[in-house]
Amino acid sequence: MRVGTMYDVAVVGAGLAGLQSARLLAGWGLDVVIIDRKADVAERVHTTGIFVRRTLEDYDLPDDCLGPSIREVVLVSPGGRALALSSDEDEFRVGRMGDLYRRWLGEAVDAGATWMPRTDFLSLTPRGEASALHLRQGTDPIELEARFVIGADGATSHVAPALGLPTNDEFLVGVEDVLEGVPLDGPPRFEVHLDPVISPGYLAWVVHDGEEVHVGVGGYADRFRPTEALAELRARVGGRWRLDRGRKVEHRGGRIPVGGVLPRIATPRGLVTGDAAGAVSPLTAGGLDPCLRLSALGAHVAYRYLDDGDPAVLDRYDGGTFRARFRSRLALRRLLSLVREPWMAEAGCWALRTGPGRRLADEVFFGHGSFPIERPPTTPTAPLSPPAAASSRRRGTWRGR
Repeated sequence: MRVGTMYDVAVVGAGLAGLQSARLLAGWGLDVVIIDRKADVAERVHTTGIFVRRTLEDYDLPDDCLGPSIREVVLVSPGGRALALSSDEDEFRVGRMGDLYRRWLGEAVDAGATWMPRTDFLSLTPRGEASALHLRQGTDPIELEARFVIGADGATSHVAPALGLPTNDEFLVGVEDVLEGVPLDGPPRFEVHLDPVISPGYLAWVVHDGEEVHVGVGGYADRFRPTEALAELRARVGGRWRLDRGRKVEHRGGRIPVGGVLPRIATPRGLVTGDAAGAVSPLTAGGLDPCLRLSALGAHVAYRYLDDGDPAVLDRYDGGTFRARFRSRLALRRLLSLVREPWMAEAGCWALRTGPGRRLADEVFFGHGSFPIERPPTTPTAPLSPPAAASSRRRGTWRGR
């Protein structure tokens, strides 16, 4: 068995949440190790990578890792009726996620972080005030120690149960193709198909930003066959979008947790963030804005906890507080899951074409809301803003929208 050294923080998972955590903590001078089973962080990207306006305003994402801006959205009913929505703002940009992951990994390594690719997380064992992480590279077992562990290992996290934390139990499954070379007629746009046959409980999409096209479907796994549904969507839209003119460069897929932020996401030995914490909108399944906000907050909390050892710092990272803010979205998720017949979706699309319905659609796609955490300060010792909603679980009640 190879035995490593002691690290301040071990980050398991090198997706958006893990890399955000690692680059911040390493930049603040902590000794960080990043562990991931992939050889290259750009392998097997799972997300479409759509960044919304609030994220683009609050975070300085590298411009060369983002596609052109999108202001147009088209909602399409099962019967093919379209509702066009337009914004005066740059609402969406599709991230070139492989490029972004490599950029942020490079920043973390340049700041002193250790990169451990092709490494599987197996378990952890308490060892004094630290934890021993049991890992494997190929057939070679490895053990290292860390004062704090951050689980950013996705929707089906292995770190969460190792820390004694709950795991996600409600998922959608999404698959998509990424194409290049498809000619674009008109401005970049985001086309959303609401059809419970090809996307039960969720939606199907075509996003063309002028450079890349993402064609995908999502839904409850026990109610459809994702690969067949994607083929059906491509058959429906292929002629109009001229997909045959393009070249498929990537196929993506994965689970999307939609049960809301988990009630407990931190312990004195570590925390979970991103999809591992359920930080995905229950309604839209958007996860990039919650991922960046929660992982940045988690990095601040981890830094301060390691600095002064006060467990009260972890109260800033309370899943119950954040979960309470999503009660209305969780209710809408339950409602959307009940739409099982095309006529039900058609009726919903008709309602969205009315005055109040159109205002609702504008709010869903163009609203300025985000995950209920303000952007944390860029220095770890600056005062954090108060929690977005007062945590009252200990008093037996929750406050929410």
